[in-house]
Amino acid sequence: MENLANDVPTSGQDLPSVDPALGAASGIAPGLTVAEVLRLSSLAGSEVLAGASGLDRVVRRLNVMEVPDILPWVKAHELLLTTGYPLREDPRGLERLVRDFADAGLAAVGIKLGRYVDSVPAEVLRAADEAGLPLVRLTDTVAFDDILNQVLTEVLHRQASMLARSEEIHRILVNVILAGGDLDAITAELPALIDGGVMVTTPDGRVLAYSGIIEDLLDDPIYFEPTSGRFRVEEFKHGRHVLADPTARVAQAPVMAGSQDHGRVVLITSGRGVQADDVQVLERVAATAALVITRDLAIAAVEDKYQGDFLRDLITGRITDTTAAIQQCTSLGWDIQRPVVVVVAELDPTAAPSLPAQGELRPTHERFAKAWSLVARERDPRAAVAGYSQEVVVILGADHDVRGEEPEPPRVPGRQIRTMVGQVAGDGGGGRRSFCTGISRVVDDPTDIPAAYEQAKQAARVGRQVRGRGAVAEFDELGVYRLISQVPDSGELWTFMVETLGTLATNDDAETTDLRTTLEVLLDNNLNVAETARVLHFHYNTLRYRIGKLERMLGPFTRDPNLRLNLMVALRVVHMRGVRG
Repeated sequence: MENLANDVPTSGQDLPSVDPALGAASGIAPGLTVAEVLRLSSLAGSEVLAGASGLDRVVRRLNVMEVPDILPWVKAHELLLTTGYPLREDPRGLERLVRDFADAGLAAVGIKLGRYVDSVPAEVLRAADEAGLPLVRLTDTVAFDDILNQVLTEVLHRQASMLARSEEIHRILVNVILAGGDLDAITAELPALIDGGVMVTTPDGRVLAYSGIIEDLLDDPIYFEPTSGRFRVEEFKHGRHVLADPTARVAQAPVMAGSQDHGRVVLITSGRGVQADDVQVLERVAATAALVITRDLAIAAVEDKYQGDFLRDLITGRITDTTAAIQQCTSLGWDIQRPVVVVVAELDPTAAPSLPAQGELRPTHERFAKAWSLVARERDPRAAVAGYSQEVVVILGADHDVRGEEPEPPRVPGRQIRTMVGQVAGDGGGGRRSFCTGISRVVDDPTDIPAAYEQAKQAARVGRQVRGRGAVAEFDELGVYRLISQVPDSGELWTFMVETLGTLATNDDAETTDLRTTLEVLLDNNLNVAETARVLHFHYNTLRYRIGKLERMLGPFTRDPNLRLNLMVALRVVHMRGVRG
């Protein structure tokens, strides 16, 4: 006769606890799927009666049911064995238990038929199928203790293998840190240990280091945003949550130091689903990456403070010794002895500025500066980059494209810089704020850098006024807006605009807006009626009628060049945001 449990409820055969450094934080423990358990020799000949869709459920412990009130004692991921003795008087009672077992997260139920219960009622089978809870018929000859011993032994063996693997990875990563290795050194060690690729990113997905198959996936829009090249961190699950989908190839682990979020460690497998031990490895790597990033941040904080202070002195003209400035820039890896352009990127204001959220490593402006640094130095390793409270300043080489691509027209760096702006802005993922960018003229002499900085600041400010949030403006494109922006009294601008345009300035109804557009296009085309009609898709006579109406409202601007000038300036003021009476 089989070795049965006593007539008191058993608490189940629990596995030994997992090393807290490995599994406590994630709640992950090793186990076998029900399908794997059924392939063991002690369960040879067993038959899945129902619930086959749940064969991927994980078995981590075992229990024996020989009392009817077993439900308070079962635990998630248990394989529950029974002879059916508690159900001998009411076999249909198993239907309710099956649903309760499924809700409790039970892995499977193994039952012996013929001694106390001859067959499983159809209602029970249907309930097991609906719940996806495997209901397995055990052979008459198998003893429960054989199943208990073999399954526990197999799971313990798997746990020991996982712990040994994790310990080996831990040893390798510790050696990397002791040798002063960086994130590249960490990720370089992992392809030999994990079947796939690993990368470390910033919190919003900018890649800091990678190895393995990641290199082949950098252009895959499923994983990486095409414009900025950032990994789509918001599209993929973290940690153990990915294990709910056995086909998922991507797992992430946050790189945390206390409550501070430093980024992500990401695994992309080579065509297989992510396993529990993969998540364990990621957690090990994330802890190591946090140490490296924290160390590097402490060093960088000192260096950035010095570099930022020096660059501030340079762009504001406080450094008068040009030779010393050039030498100091060279020691910092910057090159200002060449044609350069100054770029100023200013964060757009928010309605209610707030302190960094809990878990956020750095304020927005610091992460903003880091993004610009990555993008600028990828294009020009000799660029100077520094971040301040609400702006980032970049001094970028303007003489050629440092990446060896097809050169732009001489001394016209705007296209390159717009590409960089697109990379920093990306698709808006990762919680990034919008920003405006100003681009100075190209300067050849380091002594002209302060003037170029002022040009870039003015371009960013006017660009925001004219085009709104996220504008990119070059100083040479500002035209008359440069002069308008220098008028300190916005009320005077408002008065000039209203006196010149009348109701065209103060009304925003559809008809007034249409007339204002007609006037602007007509003036921009130097009063060429035919060309204006073509641009606006008007009949020639319709446009002539509108011109007559506009002259009745504004005066004879077609014959008075001074009036035309005033109208053109007033229309530019209309486009300036923040001008109010």
